Amino acid sequence: MRSYLEFEKPVADLDGRIHELRSMAQGDNEIDLSGEIGKLEQKAHETLSDLYAKLTPWHKTQVARHPDRPHFKDYVEALISDFIPLSGDRYFAEDQAVIAGFGRFDGNPVAVIGQEKGSDTQSRLKHNFGMARPEGYRKAVRIMELADRFDIPVLTLVDTAGAYPGVGAEERGQAEAIARSIEKCLNIKVPLVSMVIGEGGSGGAIAIATANRVLMLEHAIYSVISPEAGASILWRDSAKAKDVATAMKITAQDLVQLGIVDTIVKEPVGGAHRDPAAVMEKAAEAIRAAFGELSALSGEELLKARREKFLAIGRNLG
Repeated sequence: MRSYLEFEKPVADLDGRIHELRSMAQGDNEIDLSGEIGKLEQKAHETLSDLYAKLTPWHKTQVARHPDRPHFKDYVEALISDFIPLSGDRYFAEDQAVIAGFGRFDGNPVAVIGQEKGSDTQSRLKHNFGMARPEGYRKAVRIMELADRFDIPVLTLVDTAGAYPGVGAEERGQAEAIARSIEKCLNIKVPLVSMVIGEGGSGGAIAIATANRVLMLEHAIYSVISPEAGASILWRDSAKAKDVATAMKITAQDLVQLGIVDTIVKEPVGGAHRDPAAVMEKAAEAIRAAFGELSALSGEELLKARREKFLAIGRNLG
């Protein structure tokens, strides 16, 4: 059964009427309701298109968090062949919030790293809702080191509300692990492409998104803190989250203008969850183009360009 967001209620009502008419038509073969159903389907599509043409940053936050939105594993299954995940950080443990390994994109070797949120209760608990512990970031560093050693490009897929803030994670060096991951991103001499596919939350996101090319899905978000947390800190009122979402410039459209994101990946009307196959095709095109642009650069040129890209963000914004 399809899940609807609060602002999608007009579409939900129309879809409900369509379902009722289809049930009536199936129950009585003498009734032809195809014309009425067609009109309602057209109206539902137009309503959905109108809603998504004027989404607010808060609406986009809801879409980015939609439970049916494609996650890391879906992208790997659709885009990466012969994927072999590697486990453990070789220091403490395996963190299943981060999945990392090697496979092939368009037949070429690639290292793939990303957060997996899970798609049901069991898998969400298994993957800790995509919130990585230090071991997850140390595993990412391990994979990047291997990729750099064997001259294999790196693709990261970002989808996390943020790094896990638990006591154990902090005791084992969460901040240091994130910093080391960012440092490793900045120091490898292979093409590094990152795509924000859902939520890009704080240091937990940028730890694997300090890339030569940063791609972002049309309705994804990327921010230093969640709107709710920002509202709680600034106004002591999480109800101000809508205002904070606008003020923080968290959308792909805002971030392209600020020079933080390079490319917006178009989503189907209604978001990626309504047509996963279509968004996978667009994602593949964007990733292919990004790696194509970077393939002509030497290792030193890639490293220098990556560092300059992120230093320029600070200069331009400060």
